[in-house]
Amino acid sequence: QVQLVESGGGLVQAGGSLTLSCAASGFTFSDDAMSWFRQAPGKQRDVVATITSTGGGTTYVDSVKGRFTISRDNAKNTIFLQMNSLRLEDTAVYYCRRTRKPADPWGQGTQVTVSS
Repeated sequence: QVQLVESGGGLVQAGGSLTLSCAASGFTFSDDAMSWFRQAPGKQRDVVATITSTGGGTTYVDSVKGRFTISRDNAKNTIFLQMNSLRLEDTAVYYCRRTRKPADPWGQGTQVTVSS
């Protein structure tokens, strides 16, 4: 079955950087576009960044453009989210999921907390 395990979160000061990882299993990883989502306290879970199956195309929500970079390693069934110039409003639990499979189970997520 599909399993997604996020890691790499932590506490960081505003302006700092973190790199998140998502290890996937249970499906043919190289067949699917993947996305990072985040959910801040009291808010809905929203997509942050998406990468195509080959890694040749990426999209970002406006609020993270120029600061976050999504990438993938199909040999390792893993996607990454490099986050630079972090802001207080980036504080959230971050999740990964196949972009076009809303029925996939969510992983446990990884907490990112940005402090002033």
